[in-house]
Amino acid sequence: MNKVIAYSLFFFALTACKEPASTALPLVKQSSSGICHDSSSPFYEKTKNYKSFSSLSTCLEAGGRLPKSQTSQYDKAEKEAEEENRSFVSLYDRNDWPHWVDEDKDCQNTRHELLIQTSQIPVTFKSEKGCLVIRGSWYDPYSGEVTDNATELDLDHIVPLKFAHGHGGNFWSREQRKAFANDHDNLVLVKASLNRQKGAKGPDEWLPPNHSYRCTYINHFMTIIGKYKLQLVPSESRVINKMRAACSKP
Repeated sequence: MNKVIAYSLFFFALTACKEPASTALPLVKQSSSGICHDSSSPFYEKTKNYKSFSSLSTCLEAGGRLPKSQTSQYDKAEKEAEEENRSFVSLYDRNDWPHWVDEDKDCQNTRHELLIQTSQIPVTFKSEKGCLVIRGSWYDPYSGEVTDNATELDLDHIVPLKFAHGHGGNFWSREQRKAFANDHDNLVLVKASLNRQKGAKGPDEWLPPNHSYRCTYINHFMTIIGKYKLQLVPSESRVINKMRAACSKP
């Protein structure tokens, strides 16, 4: 892997949750000295003469570089991954995985289509346009509870995007990533707090608190892994296989 590109991907993963200082400003500024600064950089606001880029990846691919402090962070993480005998993939940028798209141009994106399809009662829309769902009745298998407020739900990727990226999805085209990110087979509406608790973890690190759903969750996770030919590392396979074996016992 090109190490310069790898630097950018790792640092993006560290800063992906941070919002740009202003939506009117570029996501990344390349200074006149060739250094790429995103909004988390202490020099972002101070950089007045710059080229604009949509991501750290594109800035670095255009010949930019990261500050020394950031490259040292990458080196430390890479070393830790090697010591723990796990794969290290840093080329993750959520913007490279187009999600919640409106393929049929009916104003309802993937999230709202799922809200409509899975509600146990007719849904209520925010306006007469019928684009945004605000009320309904949804069963959350992660918690085992029913929710009527759409804003309390997240649309979770059973196999998280970042997990997929680190297990083979980093080689996919943008169209393949888009298909994965919007695949209804890999999506479930759950309480936002549980989705965020799960993060990018696999079943070896996180399971739903609803015990009666755990075996279904593990099998569903592995079905998606097989569908997209993703590759687990040996330690993950060992743990998940043991759990599946336990699930198959009467």
